[in-house]
Amino acid sequence: MSVNRSLITPTANPLLEQALREKLGRRGETVGSLGELEPLAVRLGLIQNTLKPRFRTPQIVMFAADHGLAVDGIGMPGRPSTARLVGSLLSSQLPVAVFARIQGLELSVVDCGVAEPVAPHARLLARKIAHGTRSARATMAMSLDQAHAAIRAGMEIADSLPGNAIACAGVGVGSQESAALVLSRLGGTELRDLLYAGPSMTPEDLQHLMNVLQGAQLRHKDAADPVEALAAFGGFEMAMMVGVMLVAGSKRHLIVVDGVPACAALMVASRIAPAVTDYCVYCRSHGHQGLDRTLALFQASALLELGMESTDGTGATLAWPLIRSAAALLTEVAEGEDPGPSRPTPIPTLSGLGTL
Repeated sequence: MSVNRSLITPTANPLLEQALREKLGRRGETVGSLGELEPLAVRLGLIQNTLKPRFRTPQIVMFAADHGLAVDGIGMPGRPSTARLVGSLLSSQLPVAVFARIQGLELSVVDCGVAEPVAPHARLLARKIAHGTRSARATMAMSLDQAHAAIRAGMEIADSLPGNAIACAGVGVGSQESAALVLSRLGGTELRDLLYAGPSMTPEDLQHLMNVLQGAQLRHKDAADPVEALAAFGGFEMAMMVGVMLVAGSKRHLIVVDGVPACAALMVASRIAPAVTDYCVYCRSHGHQGLDRTLALFQASALLELGMESTDGTGATLAWPLIRSAAALLTEVAEGEDPGPSRPTPIPTLSGLGTL
């Protein structure tokens, strides 16, 4: 699929939406309203274009890469290296990996551009474009050729994975800061509002971080095209998520977006194919305000608010039972002897009414 050509169809379908709401209304007559599960169920039905949405072989994919901005001394003190984080994911030493397993989500980790070598593993997809990006303060983080290569790699990943639902999260040293730069440029939001200053970050460290990132912004002040902005500021993990999201949307697959890097990828993908956001639901693994502002760019909120400070992707694994339950409202709850149609009944036309 060409990056410049969208094959993503909007999910808008008034007839189907009306039928989905009526079906949920009949549920409510018996058990009462199920609150926020109902609009989520409607969205799932519209995504799959059916009255009975079902999921098969759901995936969670963690995209890992290092960022050249790390050489400028940004990031939280004591943060583990990206290679170590990947190793912990693959050996189920992090909650996200355990939660994925018990929720029936198939976990894969993609080496998009980890600076250090990563040992082969059955769940590791080796797609390294380079050993990390360059510093965006000094030059473009990626060349345009590298950005396009990473997007194509993401498309190939989405084509090869089974199932009809994929949760995406990006991890790596410098990933949050790089994503904030992309979102600030394409979303028109103040950079400071998108950053996370944890309790261990001193005012001096925060000022240094702002100086580094503002220097990157100034160097690439003319990068306005979405892929150019991605190449200027972003990472290989974001670019691969762009490709994954574009293909998933073209296949009418659910996209579960967790974290600032995944949102930055979605921002780029939505500038290429605006309808891709129709296929997304949003999760969060962090409570910081930068993610609040990020989600607001999509006029969205997270499915769950648990006050976590965890690895991106954790929120997606915990929200998955909620997503399955919303689909089950339409698919599994019995309606009597008649199993019911999977499509709404068409509204009769005048020609189909016969003579009066």
